[in-house]
Amino acid sequence: MALEIERKYLVNLEKLGTLENGNRIKQGYLSTNKDAVVRVRVKNDKAYLTIKGSNIGATRLEFEYKIPVVEANEMLDKLCQKPVIDKTRYLIDYENHTFELDIFYGDNDGLVVAEVELLDENETIKLPSWIKEEVTSDERYYNSNLMKNPYKNWKK
Repeated sequence: MALEIERKYLVNLEKLGTLENGNRIKQGYLSTNKDAVVRVRVKNDKAYLTIKGSNIGATRLEFEYKIPVVEANEMLDKLCQKPVIDKTRYLIDYENHTFELDIFYGDNDGLVVAEVELLDENETIKLPSWIKEEVTSDERYYNSNLMKNPYKNWKK
């Protein structure tokens, strides 16, 4: 059984400095319901089909499989719900953890989120100064929900 344990945070880009070596990611959802989501993702020249279970705290089941990029692009174009999530991901190492920082575009432009995977849900980690607040339990920040209710629709 594959478990994903991660925490999610909002980011203050002004405190972060220059970002380098980001990877553009486009992802769409074939299915989203309370029990599971099925996602297609193209990242550079690789593509993946991912199935994620529902969250229990910061933990959920996750299964990921490589698929041909041509087929992934066709799924994104013809089968996935719209809008497709478009973002650039930067990997930032800090205090023995890697933070995945996502800068969103399109309907989610202006949103910047960092995620960090943990070994245990109760693991204590040191947060960098550019972290603003934790949003792990706020379902609006799940990528599958950003597709349904994009950031541009939120009241600021």
